[in-house]
Amino acid sequence: MDGVNGAPECNSMKELTIEANIDNLDDVLDFVNNSLERHNYPMHLQHEIDIAVEETFINIANYAYEPEKGYVTIRIYTGGEILVRFEDAGKPYNPLEQAAPDLDKPLMERKIGGLGVFMVRQLMDKVEYTRLGNKNILSMTKKIKSID
Repeated sequence: MDGVNGAPECNSMKELTIEANIDNLDDVLDFVNNSLERHNYPMHLQHEIDIAVEETFINIANYAYEPEKGYVTIRIYTGGEILVRFEDAGKPYNPLEQAAPDLDKPLMERKIGGLGVFMVRQLMDKVEYTRLGNKNILSMTKKIKSID
């Protein structure tokens, strides 16, 4: 069952608000990894989440406020599953409406872009977008699978 404001029931929630600038990528990844390491999630899981976070943050940094500057708030909820939520007040944009890349085409014939969103969708168990007021909200969930 969901907790407050559509957030999952969780053991903890951490939040970072930072300028949407590629120079801040290391700080964003440190924030996410510190949150995950506190719960001893498996390394492969952390790597998958890192890739999804990196792709999402870079897209926001490059396109959300162009040519202006702005901020992004990243919340990470940890517990039985991991939810990473990005909120920005940039241009309205739903990355999930982007067509999946045609991986069967030769590399030189493929349309530029779209591979990052495709990877995020492959790595995460659930990816959702909503526009609430003047905010883009992208939520990515990774389920914790027990290894028996």
